[in-house]
Amino acid sequence: MSLLGNLIWLICGGLFSAAAWFFIGLLWSITIIGLPVGLQCFKMARLSLSPFGKIVDSGGSTGSLLLNILWLLLGGIELAIFHFIIGVILCVTIIGIPFGRQFFKFAQLALFPFGATIHRSSQVYRSIN
Repeated sequence: MSLLGNLIWLICGGLFSAAAWFFIGLLWSITIIGLPVGLQCFKMARLSLSPFGKIVDSGGSTGSLLLNILWLLLGGIELAIFHFIIGVILCVTIIGIPFGRQFFKFAQLALFPFGATIHRSSQVYRSIN
């Protein structure tokens, strides 16, 4: 079922989301100092191509807190607003609600991407049982 959701996701804005993360990642990767931030953006772009069936856990260390603050000031707010607005637009219809929820997940990630880990939902369920 997640395969079908991911295919429809690409049509409903997933490609735009991935392109936005990729573009921001390219901008960060221009300098050596910004390369770790750019690599994180590329990971989020890959997640943007197939978000269904994946769970994101927030957390991290002091280093990730400092990177999150720097990220928030230099690009995170714009991406979060972009994802939030598209999520609200998609939630207008019943069919768009699952896709809007994915955009809300990306809005949260756009605010604090460092220290977040991505798991397949089947791995999480196996570890609980």
